[in-house]
Amino acid sequence: MQQQRRLLCIILVCVFNVSSQAQVKPVKKGMTEWPCYGNDAGGSRFADIDQVNATNVSSLKPAWTYQSGELDTYVGNRAKEKAAFEATPIMVGGILYFSTPSCRVIALDAATGKQKWIYDPAINLKRDYSEITSRGVSSWPAIDDKSRSKNPRRIFVATIDGRLIAIDAVTGKAIETFGNAGTVDLKKGLGNDISVTSPPAIIGNLVVVGSSLGDNQRYDYPKGTVRAFDAVTGNLEWSWNPNPSDSTDPAWDTWTGEKGHKTGAANAWAVISADAKNDLVFIPTSSPSPDYYGGERIGQNLYGNSIVALRASTGKMVWYFQVVHHDLWDYDIAAQPMLIDVRKNGKNVPAVAIGTKMGHIFILDRLTGKSLFPIEERAVPSSDIAGEQAYPTQPYPILPAPLGTQQITDADAWGITEADRLEALNRIHQYSNKGIFNPPSFKGTLVTPGNVGGIHWGGMCFDKKQGLLVTNINNLPAIIRMIPRDKVAQLEKDDKDLIRSETGRQFGTPYVLKRDLLFKVDSGALVFQTKPPWGSILSIDVNSGLKKWETPLGYMLDTIKYKGARDWGSINFGGAITTASNLTFVAATLDNHLRAFNTSTGKMLWQYLLPASAQATPMSYKVNGKQYVIIAAGGHGKLGSKMGDYVVAFALE
Repeated sequence: MQQQRRLLCIILVCVFNVSSQAQVKPVKKGMTEWPCYGNDAGGSRFADIDQVNATNVSSLKPAWTYQSGELDTYVGNRAKEKAAFEATPIMVGGILYFSTPSCRVIALDAATGKQKWIYDPAINLKRDYSEITSRGVSSWPAIDDKSRSKNPRRIFVATIDGRLIAIDAVTGKAIETFGNAGTVDLKKGLGNDISVTSPPAIIGNLVVVGSSLGDNQRYDYPKGTVRAFDAVTGNLEWSWNPNPSDSTDPAWDTWTGEKGHKTGAANAWAVISADAKNDLVFIPTSSPSPDYYGGERIGQNLYGNSIVALRASTGKMVWYFQVVHHDLWDYDIAAQPMLIDVRKNGKNVPAVAIGTKMGHIFILDRLTGKSLFPIEERAVPSSDIAGEQAYPTQPYPILPAPLGTQQITDADAWGITEADRLEALNRIHQYSNKGIFNPPSFKGTLVTPGNVGGIHWGGMCFDKKQGLLVTNINNLPAIIRMIPRDKVAQLEKDDKDLIRSETGRQFGTPYVLKRDLLFKVDSGALVFQTKPPWGSILSIDVNSGLKKWETPLGYMLDTIKYKGARDWGSINFGGAITTASNLTFVAATLDNHLRAFNTSTGKMLWQYLLPASAQATPMSYKVNGKQYVIIAAGGHGKLGSKMGDYVVAFALE
């Protein structure tokens, strides 16, 4: 009976909406689409287009610019302080679809940038959200879903206030037959903390959604449940919890202590990948709450900080691989798992590449979860915090070799002048400094890499022709201090660095977290106290596991005042894309440029100064025979970069 009702619902949706909704049509000649956040459902971010190439990329010019009016939505509230325009548009059928930080969804003509419609979910921006961003939307049916080629297209957005909304792709109106008048309440059953910043995954007739939780303020956040909803009706099809609720689950005993199974988070806030051919979705999970103290959750904490392969049709686990045991460093898997093919023993092996904040890349067999390269389980430092039990070992990939800063030495102390360098050296000596996986301490611990990477949410991309993985990283050690709750006020009076530090209250534990970066302020400029580059872009041959090249990415200081600044790199958020013409495009930095690099060599070939900072990932498509490169340039409130509301399209003249 339930199956009959569902079939009837599908028929009714198709009949009564056929006049207003776009039908899924074959791709037109002269058009190459970008139908998912990462172009394909596996996040390769590879544009199979070669019109723009090394010989003509220097002629790229803005073809059109669109302004969303987003900054107007911040008037009368404090949203601008946290807002970040991090979206990557999708392009289907000649139409661009994207979301703004306040989750407004906008459709533009892909050739002209002319606005077709805006859907406003009316987010209450006076509420206190951990993040005010939306990295994109999703389109259903999937482009390669031949069985549903006659169904009307809809655009899905998951919002920062915990809603999943289905929108008519042509009219921009909510689809009344989905959920409750077009909306599924994601908070239902999980609580008001549920927020979503990433586009849902689409696989078959399912929309798969994780959640974003601000997980350093208390231990008992909601559990990071992943759910799959019927794309037509909005009915819940299955859910999966990274903190097991079944005592027969082998992971149950990896959460011990009085509050072990009351601990929350371990949520999937990054983009989820889908493999329709093999009926799999790949879930990137985060740290359990709170990030930096695990005394309430002693043990390995499976399936937190893991890549988990679920059977898409049922939600049942197929395999898992944990990249960090008992996380104490906020080492969420922030990047979308990337589905690629790797050449091994003369055969193509379907693989999944997991990039991590630690700068570790794990390349696993997509069907079994077994590593395609050697991994060692190594002993790591123990904790001196009462009540904490740091896990005794952690997994280290041998190949690809770890990226970025893994250990700070005296030789890494850096400054503009010799006096600045000595100041940096003295500061480094103040803290516990035992390399990666050194637990938080009362004294203060240098965490290398810090919580912004390594590889951050911008993730990785893949040149399918050359077998090259490209990623941009940060090289910024963090300083973590764990302070007994009753001593915080006095210590803040005595230590100016604690006052400027980010505070995690970690309610329900004995300690308060203080988090900072290793920097000083020079005439108003933020200068890091370890050797540059502070941000770089690099490539790895996935067949050999070897790094091919690495180069500084952007700059963040005045290049006139600081003569070497162009070689020092920049803190960066947002990823890169590759194209069939051996080009890599990336923005992400604080100098407001979009750049093109030679994918084979890492040589920069072109750069363009944008009207605002672009902490977002570009995309590229072809329409009417012309290739466009698109970037969202809207700035990042927390970083203090130049704000705006621009979508800029580049093309050859």
